[in-house]
Amino acid sequence: MGSDAFESKKAGGSLMGAGPDRFAPGEAADSFAAADGAAVNLVEISGVIKWFDASKGYGFIVPDNGSPDVLLHVTVLRRDGYQTAYEGARLVCECVQRQKGYQAFRIVSMDESTAIHPAQMLPPRTHVSVTPTSGLERAQVKWFNRLRGFGFLSCGEGTPDIFVHMETLRRYGMTELRPGQYVLVRFGPGSKGMMAAEIQPETGAPGLSSH
Repeated sequence: MGSDAFESKKAGGSLMGAGPDRFAPGEAADSFAAADGAAVNLVEISGVIKWFDASKGYGFIVPDNGSPDVLLHVTVLRRDGYQTAYEGARLVCECVQRQKGYQAFRIVSMDESTAIHPAQMLPPRTHVSVTPTSGLERAQVKWFNRLRGFGFLSCGEGTPDIFVHMETLRRYGMTELRPGQYVLVRFGPGSKGMMAAEIQPETGAPGLSSH
């Protein structure tokens, strides 16, 4: 199929659970289940693994056609003979539409030649420890790249950008940042200018973002 359109298909089975926009704790672990005798509409997409966390049991696919991210559950991977999905790997899969978005139903093929394996990613603790000199301030995400392992925050016009490392996110229970998102951050001077020493969501507990 081309990368600019979905190809509709039919198959037995059903999925239930939340889509890729948000999850309650533990919800994604139960998001994939098959129901005998139920028919669902499937679409075939091609795309790239945005991220996948085997310990959490799910991740997301970025479709080539620009559609919203697709939830990929570990149950689907394991059933179709894959142990994990590396970031950057290309795949073709059949998906089912749920209330909150598409979920992968079946892996048709996966090409890991473009994948970024863990050994190629940034070592988990390469950043310099930072002693915060600020209070807990509200900042907006300017840019963040999970594959490269860092991004930048801003506390407003005229203020220096704040470098944030992926390891800092992990330390405080976050998995990703999206441009425009607001967070609370403590920061101080580091080797790359101002650097985040502590980060947390603006409100509530750390959660998932697919974007």
